[in-house]
Amino acid sequence: MARGATFAALRHRNYRIWALAGFVSVIGTWMQVLGVNWYVLKATGSATSMGFTVLLQAAPTLLLSVWGGVLADRLPARPLLIAAQVAHAALAAGLAAVALTGVGGMPLIFAISLATGAVSAIEGPVMGRWASTLVDRETLGNALALGSLTNSAGRILGMSLGAVVVAAVGPGLLFGINAASFAAVVVALFAIRPGALPAQVVPDAGPTRGGARAGFAYLRGQPVLLLALALSFVLGSLGRNYQVTMAAMSDGPLDAGASGYGFLSTVFAVGTVLGAFVAARRRSLGYRTLVAAGLLASGLQIVAGLAPGTWSFAAIILPIAAAAVIIDTTVGTRAQLDTDGAMRGRVLAALAVTGSVSAAVGAPLLGWLAEHAGPRQTLILAGSAAAIATVAAAVALDRQRNRATTLTLVVPQPRHPVRRVAFRVARIARPSGAVCAIAPARPGSAVSGSGLVGSAVSRQVIDAR
Repeated sequence: MARGATFAALRHRNYRIWALAGFVSVIGTWMQVLGVNWYVLKATGSATSMGFTVLLQAAPTLLLSVWGGVLADRLPARPLLIAAQVAHAALAAGLAAVALTGVGGMPLIFAISLATGAVSAIEGPVMGRWASTLVDRETLGNALALGSLTNSAGRILGMSLGAVVVAAVGPGLLFGINAASFAAVVVALFAIRPGALPAQVVPDAGPTRGGARAGFAYLRGQPVLLLALALSFVLGSLGRNYQVTMAAMSDGPLDAGASGYGFLSTVFAVGTVLGAFVAARRRSLGYRTLVAAGLLASGLQIVAGLAPGTWSFAAIILPIAAAAVIIDTTVGTRAQLDTDGAMRGRVLAALAVTGSVSAAVGAPLLGWLAEHAGPRQTLILAGSAAAIATVAAAVALDRQRNRATTLTLVVPQPRHPVRRVAFRVARIARPSGAVCAIAPARPGSAVSGSGLVGSAVSRQVIDAR
């Protein structure tokens, strides 16, 4: 892929505006993350309380993301996103007030954290769908990869600047900076030209498209997408909670201490940036890429369990972090491209829930294993399980991609007995979300199949006399 194509999505004016605003907002968000963690730890002296704050921000995703997906599919995105940014800014200002005055204390911090998670849960699918309208289909994968790059770079910059600010003046200023950063997103929302966007309102197509239940029903009929989500869950829960395993390795076998953990966290962050560049350079992100990245990450995780020292461990987690971003970007791309447009918001909500559940399940599981079996054994065991799951998913995906679907149509023909026309459609290129549109056949004409890229269609006419 040409070098210029690495940033292909930036050719779109609307995406350039959005990406710049997103970068500013991400920096502010990670400043606030650091500030909240520091404030809670200093106020309570308890790492458990700090973890509880993180849980409060993540928990609403499990309950509200689906409804955010419904809103994303049925309402205009721009007003929803503006309202979300205003709410985020108000909540960040509330944190600044608590940090500066002490009014409300920890109960108010917990309440604001929960409210922030609720706003993020509803906003996520709306923002995902909105962002996909800023580029064309060919550059959507590139746009998602650049989004990962923006998030990774913003995280590194935000945490680095936040550490300096919190040490100098305390966390209150961090919360104020984050509140101001949401103004950049609001300005971008007004600056984006509506004329360059497709219609943002997805009309209600009746009961089958009406709400959250319709979204679940749709997902049940998408076996390939379900397999991708299931694999994402396994890889996320067993192979992505490196905050836990890196800490356990640093404090245990590597004997690297807090400084070593900080070093490994920085290496992991750099790996995510490299992974975003790799994903951006790929012309397409398909299920083969997902399986290859899953196998790479799982195999290297096993090797990481055998690493003798901090530097060798760091050298291994660098490509693991890169593979993790490629996995996320690929699943996100397929969720956007291989789904019905009227259901895309709900599919993105399901993807968000999958990520939250994988973190909620994987972190305590890996922590328990590290405590009882040992950090090295945990990495080896989890990596092996993830590798087996990836192989199983690869086999299942291959079967789904080559499964034949038979459709039977009744075609009346003048002055001739009714004939049943059976079509055998081998889904090859796009099994998930593909629609086979069969055109009505006129007497003597060939019946056509459309809507499947690279599909094989065979016709068999059976006399039904």
